[in-house]
Amino acid sequence: MRCIVKGGKPLRGKVRLPGDKSLSHRAICFAALAEGSSEIENVLLAGVTQPMLDALSAFGIAWSLNEQRLTVEGKGLDGWQDPQAVIGCGNSATTMRLLAGAMAATNVGGVLDGSAGLRRRPMERIVQPLRNMGVEIEATNGCAPLTLRHSKRPLRGMDHQLAVASAQVKTCLILAALVGDRPTRIFEPGPSRDHTERMLGSMGAKVESNKTDGKEMAIYQTYVEPLAKPLKPLKMNLPGDISSAAFFVVGGLIAPESEIEIENVGLNPTRTGLLDALGEMQAALSILQTMEQGGEPCGCIGIRHSTLKPTKVMGEQVVRMIDEFPVFGVAAAYAAGETLVADAQELRYKESDRIAMLCQELRKLGVEAIETADGFRVIGKGKIEGGEVEAHGDHRLAMALMVAGLGSREAVVVNGAEVVNESLPQFIPLLRSLGAQILCEDS
Repeated sequence: MRCIVKGGKPLRGKVRLPGDKSLSHRAICFAALAEGSSEIENVLLAGVTQPMLDALSAFGIAWSLNEQRLTVEGKGLDGWQDPQAVIGCGNSATTMRLLAGAMAATNVGGVLDGSAGLRRRPMERIVQPLRNMGVEIEATNGCAPLTLRHSKRPLRGMDHQLAVASAQVKTCLILAALVGDRPTRIFEPGPSRDHTERMLGSMGAKVESNKTDGKEMAIYQTYVEPLAKPLKPLKMNLPGDISSAAFFVVGGLIAPESEIEIENVGLNPTRTGLLDALGEMQAALSILQTMEQGGEPCGCIGIRHSTLKPTKVMGEQVVRMIDEFPVFGVAAAYAAGETLVADAQELRYKESDRIAMLCQELRKLGVEAIETADGFRVIGKGKIEGGEVEAHGDHRLAMALMVAGLGSREAVVVNGAEVVNESLPQFIPLLRSLGAQILCEDS
């Protein structure tokens, strides 16, 4: 699909987003590990979450949907069955890594596979620590497909030191640790998102995270105790996805005379790095009200058009906005001056090499974007001229490039824009509801 975005029109109004992608993945998976019926409101229904739902059926877990209310009939850690075919994870590394941990916890055997893009994502970071715990698991040249076989119980509780802070890897190991012979500790160099700790804690697991001061850097520790009794079912209304909200936030900042409000957005502090970075760029942002749902803080975000200033993002802040860098790069292009991103080499292992592809596509729009080994530099001019770009099969890059057109002088044409359906099928209709001019046609 080819989408043409014409800039110059203000965005006005309110928007409410589907449930958070990270929370949706976890809620679906954890509900299947609980004993009893879980009900999850506002679950995200998209290409990226469908493989997790399909996997539940393959493991013998019943589930049903009524609009955006999901009911899962969990069978606990002893009720999963071996799948009869390969489990397809689509393009979702979250699905693969969470399911690997869930299969280790439930002691089922099977094969996890995915798209060509997913087969390029690094999986040794979960395979080796799971093996150390006693899980029978094999990768293919360090990547998918992953093969798991029945393992001896209990698994070994132990200490893990992660080289890169990763909520997906941490969650995989937490799930396996639920059936360990003693407590497990997971150490990370940065503050990865803590949705798993909050959600499993609400289900009765003892999972605790804290920050300690090491000799050279802060160390983030997660402590997991083996389950003493079954996980309780979930009853949760999921807040909107802050990573999806990011595109509307930046759109409201760069489209002239805009003023919008995004309702009921998750504001977990491990996920709000983009809001902090935009605040440093003097963006007109406000949190209008706050509340809590299922242990997760959330609220409404107000956005007004702003004249942005350049900034620097590095260190711990990178982990707190790791999914938002494509649209942050667009915000940097609309700032006057040089914005620097460092310590973000993990971006090279997403749905695309987001460092290389972001810089390449921004240059097509007349933006000076310079790739570095662990990040990028954008020398913004406070404007974008327009041009034709490619999505490279990356949903976040596609949405970011479409947002770039909201304030551009000439139209921005995005080829391969259908990939936005992977994570937010409502993206284009929601933007149009705010006043954006977007014409889409089959390519």
